[in-house]
Amino acid sequence: MKAFVLTQPGGPENLVLSDLPVPQPKSGEVLVRTKALSINPVDIAVRSYDWALNMFLQPVAGEPVVLGWDIAGIVESVGPDVTSFKPGDAVFGMVRFPGYGKAYAEYVAAPADQLALKPAAVSFESAAATTLAALTAWKAVVGYGQVKKGDRVLIHGVTGGVGHFAAQIARHFGAYVIGTSSATHRDFALTLVDEHIDYKSTRFEEVVSDVDFVLDGVQMTKEHLERSLTVIRPGGTLVSILAQFDEALNQQLSARQVKGYRVGVVSDGADQRSLAELLESGALQPHIFRTFAFDELPEAHRVQESKSIAGKVVVTV
Repeated sequence: MKAFVLTQPGGPENLVLSDLPVPQPKSGEVLVRTKALSINPVDIAVRSYDWALNMFLQPVAGEPVVLGWDIAGIVESVGPDVTSFKPGDAVFGMVRFPGYGKAYAEYVAAPADQLALKPAAVSFESAAATTLAALTAWKAVVGYGQVKKGDRVLIHGVTGGVGHFAAQIARHFGAYVIGTSSATHRDFALTLVDEHIDYKSTRFEEVVSDVDFVLDGVQMTKEHLERSLTVIRPGGTLVSILAQFDEALNQQLSARQVKGYRVGVVSDGADQRSLAELLESGALQPHIFRTFAFDELPEAHRVQESKSIAGKVVVTV
């Protein structure tokens, strides 16, 4: 089979299209013939740096390094003890995250309990897009935020991969959603939110207050979390994807009676099935910024790395 192998951490040119054996599904696994996959910021970090490669992938010494976790495709065969899927089923999911997903390939051996059936009316491209980023958004909004009808929600970077899913999930549960982004993506943002703020021209804390839940998926700085904290009412929740909560910030959270979490996502078939239901109902619609052919995957990395995208970058196989 064809697969992209990372020859060494560095630039996209280090992703080399290679021939590898087709994996065989073990107990509890299915072999998926990949139809589409998606690219995430974490893919860029893992490709670029030794520390990220070892943290997220934990590659086996001497084994070709194949990146990626997000797939959609057709079950080719099933391993022992698998009764949830059969050959011919269309499935999608985030495979072995964090860990060695090996998704940049024509075939992927995936744990059956990390996949969901793809709704018939949903394309493989849209399904592949609704994986790591969507699961992160689900974990933040539903798992940590417990967002409900009538809540006021603020999402930073609302047009990004995680942000655009988070906005739709929050609105599905009846929340009033405020989103920040650049003016460049304002029109797209207004399809997702009730209220938009151009973060370059307006300081959000000057125009927003009494928020129940804030998701910060774009900033790594404590200062941005502190600014977000000032707009949250007592009993609310602050969730960060990138920045860490240190002791000083935790003390500020406690003083304001606000809960704070740094969201971490792991492969979860139950959550993936919940997302499948939202896809099927039309409540969740991934925005695909650009689609690439499989042999263009290094270019897909370059576009993702540009940080000027809205929604998701997808690769067809």
